[in-house]
Amino acid sequence: MELTANELATIVNGVVEGNGNEKINNFAKIEDATKGCITFLANPKYTQYIYETKASAVLVRKDFTLDKSIDATLIRVDDPYATLADLMNMVNSQLPKPSGIEQPIYVAENVDIAECKYIGAFAYIGKNVKLGKNISIYPQTYIGDNCEIGDNTILYSGVKVYHGCKIGKDCIIHAGAVIGADGFGFAPTSNGYEKIPQIGNVILEDNTEVGANTTIDRATMGSTRIGEGTKLDNLIQVGHNVEVGKYNVFAAQTGIAGSTIIGNYNRVGGQCGFAGHIKVGDGNEFGAQSGIPNNVGNSNRLIGYPAIDARSFAKNLVYIKKLESLFKNNKK
Repeated sequence: MELTANELATIVNGVVEGNGNEKINNFAKIEDATKGCITFLANPKYTQYIYETKASAVLVRKDFTLDKSIDATLIRVDDPYATLADLMNMVNSQLPKPSGIEQPIYVAENVDIAECKYIGAFAYIGKNVKLGKNISIYPQTYIGDNCEIGDNTILYSGVKVYHGCKIGKDCIIHAGAVIGADGFGFAPTSNGYEKIPQIGNVILEDNTEVGANTTIDRATMGSTRIGEGTKLDNLIQVGHNVEVGKYNVFAAQTGIAGSTIIGNYNRVGGQCGFAGHIKVGDGNEFGAQSGIPNNVGNSNRLIGYPAIDARSFAKNLVYIKKLESLFKNNKK
């Protein structure tokens, strides 16, 4: 599709500065964009590129100030990144999507697939599964007995949902994710480790997203729960009986040990590790590779292992870099 800068600005409630008739037909990063592309500037680190970009239009904040003239047309909005996401979702919604029921598939007794949007070849749907409206189930997906899947949810190829798990409305589960495998529970005995049956389930609330090859273990008893609007990146491990609140984001390779409770609106960098049986409050930020062994309150910015205040960590790092020269001076 092709739109002018003026037409795009109308869609996003933006203000055009420059040539409003500039034609836009693609998206690109600001440093790679060419004529016909729209891009965005949200991070100040990339400001230099706005004077070099070949993009036809750039989304910027309404209060952004230019130091010199540029060739691109500006579209001023409240939040360039969120606006770009809205535009890309608009375009994505118009792309062709698979529909209908492919063959072969296996559908067990007491399952109604009439209102599914799409079921791909070699999908397996177990007994008594409850499927909402407009669901897409991609090829080679497994849904165990007594599961529930809400309206408009998408399960991409190779997703495995073990028995008894519940997935809400408007969720996205990416390829290879495993929902409801056994929690890691073993009792030490004189003859080795005896497996503890994991008889609970997993509940994913509405509008959650689970990345490729992420695993969420079923509870020993009760439920492992991921709250509404929470987003999990690829290759994340969530242990049994974990409870994650609403609107959290977790970057790749993070691990959450069993029975940990995490609140709402936390942001977690990649490769973080949360110990088991701890409580984390609301609105925290955890830098990449942080280790969190103890309880955390609200509205902290933490990094390191064990995770400490981000400013303290930065100051300590300065001293660590000077250790070698300090030792050399002491030897003299």
